[in-house]
Amino acid sequence: MSGRPTRVVIADDHTLFREGIAEICEVEDDLHVVGQADDGPGTLRLVRREDPDVVLLDVEMPGSLPEETVRQILSVPSAPCVAILTMHDDARLVSKLVAIGAQAYISKTATREELLAAIRAVRRDREHIVLSVPKRTMHRLGRPVEGPLSSRELEVLNLVARGLSNAQIAADLYISEGTVKRHLTNAYLKLDVRSRMNAVNKAVAMGLLRAGV
Repeated sequence: MSGRPTRVVIADDHTLFREGIAEICEVEDDLHVVGQADDGPGTLRLVRREDPDVVLLDVEMPGSLPEETVRQILSVPSAPCVAILTMHDDARLVSKLVAIGAQAYISKTATREELLAAIRAVRRDREHIVLSVPKRTMHRLGRPVEGPLSSRELEVLNLVARGLSNAQIAADLYISEGTVKRHLTNAYLKLDVRSRMNAVNKAVAMGLLRAGV
């Protein structure tokens, strides 16, 4: 690793959170934020233009699926390390993104020290994976995860079943309406349905949701 500061791109569609991470990084002598993005395509443009060492990537940004964004970032010449940021601990998604090539998976509940340690660790050593997630997620990583839907997709469908609108679901889960729509679209594709209630009904029939939730 060279002696120059680690060049960091921060990608998150929540402006206050993104800017807060940038402030944390910028006070460190060995870190330099070279750009911020709020969606997948914007992240990829920044990576190509700024040649960062590390990308901190929110797993729920609009514009593309996280798997697609990680693959695109890692296909760039001199690809940076990718550290995933997330509010939830979906063991299936952890395994999938690590298998694709993400080098860190960091919970947004991590401390400032844990975040900085993860950034430095992935820059220093590309051969190891950094996981800063709850213990329950670690326990599930070694076991098959049942069901075709992610835990977040099931959360969204559960709230749909309770009659909540996209705006209400976004507020309840602290995510954007665009992210809610993306989770619903993913659920429709996985369940082979075309509407909210058909998705709920099929999830109930498959035993993924309880009737009358």
